Amino acid sequence: MTNLSRCLFSSPKILHASGSKSGLKEALDERDGKLKTEIEFDAVSCSVMENCGSVKLNLIRHGDLSKSASIRYETIDGTANSGEDYTYAKGVLEFQPKEFKKAIEIEIIDDDVWEPDETFFVKLSLSDPDIAEDYVKMGKKTIMQITIINDDEPGTVEFTKPSYLVKESIGVALLPLHRFSGADGVVEVVWETTDLSGKEGEHYIGSAGTVVFEHGECEKNIEITIVNDHATIKEENFQISLLKVSEGAKLGKTQKTIVTVVGDDEFDGLVKRVIAKTHLKLQKLKLGSQSWAEQFKAAMAVNGGDIENATTLDYVMHFLTFAFKVMFAIVPPPSIWGGWACFFCALGFITILTVLIKDLASIFGCLIHLKPTVNAITLVALGTSLPDLFASKTAAIQEVYADNCIGNVTGSNSVNVFLGLGLPWLIAAIYWKIKTGKSFHVPAESLGFSVTLYSVCAVICLTTLVIRRYSSFFGKAELGGPTGPKYATAAFFVTLWVLYIVISSLQAYGIIKGF
Repeated sequence: MTNLSRCLFSSPKILHASGSKSGLKEALDERDGKLKTEIEFDAVSCSVMENCGSVKLNLIRHGDLSKSASIRYETIDGTANSGEDYTYAKGVLEFQPKEFKKAIEIEIIDDDVWEPDETFFVKLSLSDPDIAEDYVKMGKKTIMQITIINDDEPGTVEFTKPSYLVKESIGVALLPLHRFSGADGVVEVVWETTDLSGKEGEHYIGSAGTVVFEHGECEKNIEITIVNDHATIKEENFQISLLKVSEGAKLGKTQKTIVTVVGDDEFDGLVKRVIAKTHLKLQKLKLGSQSWAEQFKAAMAVNGGDIENATTLDYVMHFLTFAFKVMFAIVPPPSIWGGWACFFCALGFITILTVLIKDLASIFGCLIHLKPTVNAITLVALGTSLPDLFASKTAAIQEVYADNCIGNVTGSNSVNVFLGLGLPWLIAAIYWKIKTGKSFHVPAESLGFSVTLYSVCAVICLTTLVIRRYSSFFGKAELGGPTGPKYATAAFFVTLWVLYIVISSLQAYGIIKGF
């Protein structure tokens, strides 16, 4: 063995490093007294907000610190561009003796334009490879990625109202768009018109266009030229829809509006009637029922396609009611035959659904040995009355007054009693008389007790509504009012229903005596 071999393998560290060329060189340098310093970033990536002003990147020095050392750095574009998103930087960073940490500061440019998050890089290199090679070396983390997080908010755009009424002589109708929840950058909104009773080119001019919001602008108008032919006998209307906005911005809830054009002489007298009609058309728009295709699309999508505003409850209800939503989408839209096709088809579907619920409830009652009278006032009544419940809820929310809500309850019960019960009974009585010559008899059982109890509860309920109407404690309103009295009334009505069910059931099973 030569002297060089003895030197190499007499040191364990050299023996361990002899497997690699770089490791062997480092070991030889250390053996010969050539100590080195190592410089690198303290991380390989970082993220900063666009409005931060600047970002500091830390460099760490390892190894020998007895001498001064330098390292070269330079920025490199990624999706972010120098001069637009950050300031280009290039230079040499000097470490003094005993100094182990330094920072590079890069300026971040804040603009008002929305754009996705962007990245650029900072790369390290030896300041002078020929001179520094013997002492300075680079670590593993020689490139750092910097992500600039966008903080601009272009906002949400929608119509200020769901309908507009304009005179025929107005010339140019200005339909305002509102931009809220941010006004950064330039936002373009694409719109188009759809003929209803009014025709493009005959009653108005303008089929499509683009509205541009400049940075900081919150109000803009869509300009539609109204044709004045001095012959408008009835109102003409058309629809304007917002189709899309620039990337990053959003469309609000009022994405469609109806513009109604009336003659000047009839303007004052038609205001109330026009508002009522446009309100009905707005409801059709909200339900997406302008065509059967839109109905099926809305039925199959969560929250009618408005995914951004959908809640967890919307997803759950969509899953539970999907089959019913698709089935009822077969009903023609209200725009066909003046709504009569929709009305009669909806009645047909509700009838089928009611019969199905009634039969299923009856079968279930038989399986659990429930008496027919108890089954009728519980399972069957719940199944057939739930549609009325949701209809009354919708009327209470959407209408200014409580008339429609309470009228729906009393009206639906009247139909159930006078038509739903009286008409079949009349037909059966006539049939029995003609066919057999006998009268049609149905045993009453506990019907008298149940009807009397129901009548008492109904009188108490109506009396409570009258008291609420005239009492300031309840806000002088049949529905709603102050929070405490409102919930107390609801609890009282539910208690009346529970008492009716319990007492009627006890009488049906003979636990308490009836009449």
